[in-house]
Amino acid sequence: MTVGRFAPSPSGRIHLGNIFCCLLAWLSARKKGGKIVLRIEDLDTARCPRRYAEQMIADLRWLGLDWDEGPEAGGKAGPYFQSRRTALYQAALEKLEARNLVYPCFCTRAELHAASAPHREDGRTVYAGACRELTAAEQAERAKRRPPALRLRVDDKDYCFTDGHMGGYGENLERDCGDFLLRRSDGVFAYQLAVVVDDAAMGVTEVVRGADLLSSTPRQLYLYRLLGLTPPEFIHLPLLLAPDGRRLSKRDADAGLDRLQGRVTAEELLGKLAWLAGFHPSGKPSPAAGLLEEFSWEKVPREDICLPEKLFE
Repeated sequence: MTVGRFAPSPSGRIHLGNIFCCLLAWLSARKKGGKIVLRIEDLDTARCPRRYAEQMIADLRWLGLDWDEGPEAGGKAGPYFQSRRTALYQAALEKLEARNLVYPCFCTRAELHAASAPHREDGRTVYAGACRELTAAEQAERAKRRPPALRLRVDDKDYCFTDGHMGGYGENLERDCGDFLLRRSDGVFAYQLAVVVDDAAMGVTEVVRGADLLSSTPRQLYLYRLLGLTPPEFIHLPLLLAPDGRRLSKRDADAGLDRLQGRVTAEELLGKLAWLAGFHPSGKPSPAAGLLEEFSWEKVPREDICLPEKLFE
């Protein structure tokens, strides 16, 4: 059975981009007769207070995007808040440490983003391995001044996969990424480790998410292999952009659900998003279930989608 998931980060009120992703994830799994898991990705509890998670759950209920496992629904793979799953991430970290694949990193943010650091064409910094070969004595001395983050050693191999919507993609981790974080210097586990552990533990077989996370997939495939876990199918969808071409964020008030909820119904909102996705030509209001027959990944564009100036007028 297909098991899809919603995995929102509750750092503010959800916006149209978040809803767009949840809608397509819901349709993709439901059309195959599958189920949905809701997981709240609140690793950074300072940025993700519980009230935001509660509001997000209420918003998904209002939209009619239901789930079979998760907060309020229960399930065997809980807890469904990442902030309560740190023991699982620690256990995975210790497995990697036992193979001498993890080392402490004392680099500051400024050092990581220095002009001399290697950068990809898309602007992402490639970690150059400054702390990779520190001796035990050097590590101990630096630890007196700064708590370390923990990085995973990568190898000089290509990690390639065929995305369910975007097609073939791959990276050489050593060249295109460098050793990446497993735990931050403040003790918060990194997204890459947590998402792999959780998707495997929750039996997720299909991950639908935004194209901004496409480049994360090779790192996650590497972790799946190291931890002896089976990866899901990945399906990356185009991003919704503001009318001026900017990426949407929770700071974009006009695209936030708090602003839209008083102006449109849930059915109007879902109908317009399905129209933007290319599989609901009329754009008429519709509940999520009413879009199942029309939905097809073949109809969804691969290029990012700019929102019209007056989407709901």
